Amino acid sequence: MPQQVCMGAMMTCSFGAAPSSLVVLPKNKVMTSNMPAANIMDNIPMVNILPFAMCSSLANPTVAAATTAALGVLTPMPCVPVTVAPWAPGSATVMVANMPALNNTCTLNCMWGGVITISQPGQTTVQIP
Repeated sequence: MPQQVCMGAMMTCSFGAAPSSLVVLPKNKVMTSNMPAANIMDNIPMVNILPFAMCSSLANPTVAAATTAALGVLTPMPCVPVTVAPWAPGSATVMVANMPALNNTCTLNCMWGGVITISQPGQTTVQIP
């Protein structure tokens, strides 16, 4: 059974160079293992989703420009996540602040082509369907 995701969960991006930590603000007013619980709307770049160090996606304009300037040699540039849609699919039965709860099987798509996944949920005691 999937685990509930909370503040401090570790995430990875398919085009990122390093993991990042999920930031969940206490606005949801729901706690799990003494940490704020996340829902599918905790997807705001630079608020909830912090950079993954360097980005290597050619769909990212800064990476494309740097790669072109380097005569076609892939040149990673600093990551600035652009996530416009919520996490998917979310929990089918558990709600956090009137939105589906986030579990460790959910994914989030970045506009630059990266797929963000949860590598560690931030807690290990609460499981949700």
